[in-house]
Amino acid sequence: MTWLEVPDPFDVHAGIFPVKLVVAGGWGSGKTTFVGAISEIVPITTEAPLTEVSVEVDTGAVATKVATTVALDFGRITVDSGLVLYLFGLPGQARFRFAWENASQGAIGSVILADTSRIADAFTSLDFCEAHGIPFVVAVNRFDGQLAHDLDSVRRALVLDDHIPVLAVDARSRADAKRALIALVQHALLATS
Repeated sequence: MTWLEVPDPFDVHAGIFPVKLVVAGGWGSGKTTFVGAISEIVPITTEAPLTEVSVEVDTGAVATKVATTVALDFGRITVDSGLVLYLFGLPGQARFRFAWENASQGAIGSVILADTSRIADAFTSLDFCEAHGIPFVVAVNRFDGQLAHDLDSVRRALVLDDHIPVLAVDARSRADAKRALIALVQHALLATS
């Protein structure tokens, strides 16, 4: 099947149910990588070289980072002929947060990626989701395959209730991204029931 034969993904009359999910988190937490790991299409990214405005941003575990998302990342996952997941990766730098409101409108939930070397960066995403009633899970990115802190410590540091899923992921791993998205959908279903 070519892309020309694919029905309009936003036409619910064609029997396709689109589901919008957002991927949030601090700068350099792995959002673009996460979307790219799971998307069935080549993700649309808006990465641009770092500028002088970004010089003072703490790079933590990503000291070699040379680009940043300046608008959104976009990926798609077709679950079956009637269900398509659309992933919107939000920009992490504070100066691009104006895009969060529109990009998250209609989302059923969010995966919030956290970098434990800069755990405070996750609070902005947590606060945003809570303020907008967006169910979320926290995915702690294992940079270099290592988990710097156990998940209970992360839960306490982020002051999360026990019902909010916190899991360890490698943002480069399709299997880990899939596991995080399944946890998010299950959590969102519980939150709305």
